[in-house]
Amino acid sequence: MKPNFDIELLPEAIKFLESLDDKTREKIYYYIKKSQFVNDNELFKKLNDFIWKFRTLYNRKAYRLFSFWDKTDEKETLIVATHGIMKKTQKTPAKEIKKAEEIRKQFLDNKTKK
Repeated sequence: MKPNFDIELLPEAIKFLESLDDKTREKIYYYIKKSQFVNDNELFKKLNDFIWKFRTLYNRKAYRLFSFWDKTDEKETLIVATHGIMKKTQKTPAKEIKKAEEIRKQFLDNKTKK
């Protein structure tokens, strides 16, 4: 079965994942992989026009990996993960969404300069 989209992790997302213990990291990777095959708002949810989040709940802790769609290349669809957080409040922090938007803008600007 072919995934619905590919995923690229930017350095800050990789750094976040590497900072977690093995079991937590494996659980997040499992849910990311699962989201490539099933359409489930509990796994992958839109936050605004540009930013989405991968959602993982593990050991009563909520983890979020922010991302955006990049459809500028020949690839069918690519999701780029910007960075991650361990969520501490009910609402996703606005500053984290803004950070993801800034990373998205920088990423797309760098692509057009190449």
